[in-house]
Amino acid sequence: MLQQDGVELLQRPYAERRALLEALFTDRALTVPWTLVPMTTELATAREWLESWTDVPGIEGIVIKPLASRYLPSYRGWTKIRRRDTTEAIIGAITGTLARPQLLVLGRLDAGGWLRAVGRTVPLRPEQSRQVAEHLAAAGSGHPFEGVRFTSAWGSRDVLDVVLVRPDLVAEVSADRAVDHGGVFRHPLRFKRLRLDMGVEDVPRSGEGPGAAAG
Repeated sequence: MLQQDGVELLQRPYAERRALLEALFTDRALTVPWTLVPMTTELATAREWLESWTDVPGIEGIVIKPLASRYLPSYRGWTKIRRRDTTEAIIGAITGTLARPQLLVLGRLDAGGWLRAVGRTVPLRPEQSRQVAEHLAAAGSGHPFEGVRFTSAWGSRDVLDVVLVRPDLVAEVSADRAVDHGGVFRHPLRFKRLRLDMGVEDVPRSGEGPGAAAG
């Protein structure tokens, strides 16, 4: 609750503003489409929410707020903890060189078998770069990513300088639950390892979330 009856509440502590919000829901008997986000001070309960509620589409994780904190506009004073899951995607392009890949541009096959870009990784560590480089091969003609522009971050206009590679390598990645329409991961993925035991047909299809991980 940031304002009540024309009175600004930004300087009031979170615990007080939360109590006022709960009272408003009770007094007005608010129901759908209004929803009061649950709150707890119990660590075990918060952990259970993070493990179970994040299976619901659109819920990425939990937010931690100090009970005594004021509301500070345009200031990041809270902590967001996103659930992360392990899943797989196909390496379709890289930045850097075949000998020293810097980050991976990943894709998944759509229902028609066409490779669609779904995200990119954070920069690889040196040992990860060496591991991937051992198995990379230059792309042939007719690569699905030909002519596609990849940005450096979600919502950014900065374009990555990529090298297309043969899309036959599967990467295991760690991903959070922020997935846009079409199965595109909003935030960068974390490369875990190559899945040399998997083929591209074993990877979840484009549009399937992190929870659809194979293996």
